[in-house]
Amino acid sequence: MEAKSGKILWRYKRPFPEDMTPLHPTNRGVGLYGDKVYFAAAEAILVALDAKTGKEVWTAKVDDYKKGYYMSLAPLVVEGKVLLGASGGELGVRGFLAAFDAETGKELWKTYTVPAPGEPGSETWPAGGDHYKRGGASIWITGTYDPETNLTFWGTGNGGPWFGDQRPGDNLYTSSVVAFDATSGAIKGHFQYHPNDSWDWDETSPPLVLDYQRNGRTVKGLVNVARDGYLWQLERTNDKINFIAGQPYVRQNVFKGLDPKTGRPDIDEARKPGTNKTAEFCPSLWGGKDWPPVAYSPQTRLLYIPANDNLCTELAGEAPKYVQGERFMGVAKNVMKMVADADHIGELQAWDLDAGKKVWTTNLPSFNWGPVLATGGGLLFAGGTNDRMFRAFDAKTGKILWEFPTGSGVAAVPVSFEVDGKQYIAVQSGWGVDPAKMQTRMNLIFPGKYPDVPQGGAIWVFAVK
Repeated sequence: MEAKSGKILWRYKRPFPEDMTPLHPTNRGVGLYGDKVYFAAAEAILVALDAKTGKEVWTAKVDDYKKGYYMSLAPLVVEGKVLLGASGGELGVRGFLAAFDAETGKELWKTYTVPAPGEPGSETWPAGGDHYKRGGASIWITGTYDPETNLTFWGTGNGGPWFGDQRPGDNLYTSSVVAFDATSGAIKGHFQYHPNDSWDWDETSPPLVLDYQRNGRTVKGLVNVARDGYLWQLERTNDKINFIAGQPYVRQNVFKGLDPKTGRPDIDEARKPGTNKTAEFCPSLWGGKDWPPVAYSPQTRLLYIPANDNLCTELAGEAPKYVQGERFMGVAKNVMKMVADADHIGELQAWDLDAGKKVWTTNLPSFNWGPVLATGGGLLFAGGTNDRMFRAFDAKTGKILWEFPTGSGVAAVPVSFEVDGKQYIAVQSGWGVDPAKMQTRMNLIFPGKYPDVPQGGAIWVFAVK
């Protein structure tokens, strides 16, 4: 699209294969490099397009969709390489990250996030079994890159099937952040947020590469606001990831505490569901924050979190049968609940990472599915609520300064750009797959309270004055 006028210059469409029905038929963006646009097609095909015409330059097979792999992420381009992984953890796949040559589409490397027998980490899976072949740890969201160390950091999904008693052990590298050497694909470090995940807490959000202060020193940080309800402050090095601190940012009743040296959580087993075992836990399986990204402002030195508090899940499992390409989850019961004395769900929070403290919270009128954009003008932009509003907040106080009703809900990442000296804020309005599912859950808990939101599908652009 022409940024100034909105005129469509070209459009590329790629239909799903006739024998494919993706569980998440959505796309979270593209990668740009040189004269090309890189698009991750749902059927696990990487497509390179000419940026000026939209014509296909080449396609490359990332994996086989008939095995349950599919893609929805934006590729990450690093030093002439296109990096991406595939989803499908709920379909019994083995997660991976792969790199392709940006000019030719040739596969350069592929590193699995569930180790095979004999590989480092394989001892965290049942001995003598083939659990690793369908162990999950899939890639959902674009990772981040540190040019200083040439490491790229990616979050991984939960294990397969959902319930940890069916795959005893820590199950590396599920529900983790993994550091890959961008040149070779070698795993250089990891941190697992919660071993033997049984709560469907995929930790696929990309960790932020930023520095913060702690105990009088500057920490080369890696910060993640996890689905498990904890804000994790880590340290990145050339060959490992160190734990610095972790604390809950929403109601959390699964972790009784963290090991002060390793960060490993002490799990309340009564809050851990399993096969033929029901447990209620908070936050819900949707997490304190799902995939919508946080924002950090170097101006305010605050981290901004689109959070959902006061939601819990009652979950129980059963032993599933693996059939290639079909669901491999083992869920017998899945009920979402709201805490009895709670008066809200959605929040926008601000945290001081140097002090490790929350600075302010702004409650929102519904659950929150809104990625946050922080600007140099001291503003935050975010949508995410059921009322279709797109809002501007004061970055220092959290006060709502402006709001505008779009045609649908805003669950997309806002972007700021400049044309001819004028600043614009653009965002897609379209409720999409995940918030629509959350809407359905909310309608079951609160019939009639949250009006249905039209799906929409439009780009809104605003001028900043």
